[in-house]
Amino acid sequence: MAATGLNKQKSLAGFKATMADWAALDATAAVRWMRERYRDLPFAYVGHSFGGQALGLLANNAEIPRALLIASQAAHWKLMASPERYRVVAFMNGIGLPLARTLGYVPAWAGLGMDLPGGVFEQWRSWVMRERYLLDDPALAARENFPKFKGKLRALTITDDTWATRPAVELLCSAFTSITPDVIVISPADAGVPKIGHFGFFRSEHRDALWRGAAEWLEAEG
Repeated sequence: MAATGLNKQKSLAGFKATMADWAALDATAAVRWMRERYRDLPFAYVGHSFGGQALGLLANNAEIPRALLIASQAAHWKLMASPERYRVVAFMNGIGLPLARTLGYVPAWAGLGMDLPGGVFEQWRSWVMRERYLLDDPALAARENFPKFKGKLRALTITDDTWATRPAVELLCSAFTSITPDVIVISPADAGVPKIGHFGFFRSEHRDALWRGAAEWLEAEG
């Protein structure tokens, strides 16, 4: 399982997990459980960053009628804004990778904000270095699940997000070949704030300016 939050082990040294596992085991199981328990209720998927990437990897994503992706992208380093792209490459190759291979995990104090299993970090790094991110990983069989999703898809890209730039968001959306995703651009000015960034959408101050529109779209029919 993910080994994050309440499920986190005391130590992640040597814990066996990958990014692909988070999709194949955790997210897939969550969708299955929700559909079995609440089959008669409306169902929608909200994914941020990798949570949105995972949608395309789920074997059961055809059960999801509507999905909202927030700052979800094919995060190849060259599609990130400069100079952030160079900081990311330096961190992943010069700090993160040595720590993952020495300690068996990447500790939160390295700068990621949370401990990451070594396998998660190494797979993530390998994708970041690929021109089409996870879409270029020949070992990732779950890529074949992207076309299975045939629901409504809206992807939000935020203009001051240095990671999920519009080209990176559009590249991820291009993998959903059975549909035409709706890409929506949001700027800090739309919310009346100086910045939003990669994580800011979820701040409670955006309840009316950003959350309300997202909720209305998720609740819409057709």
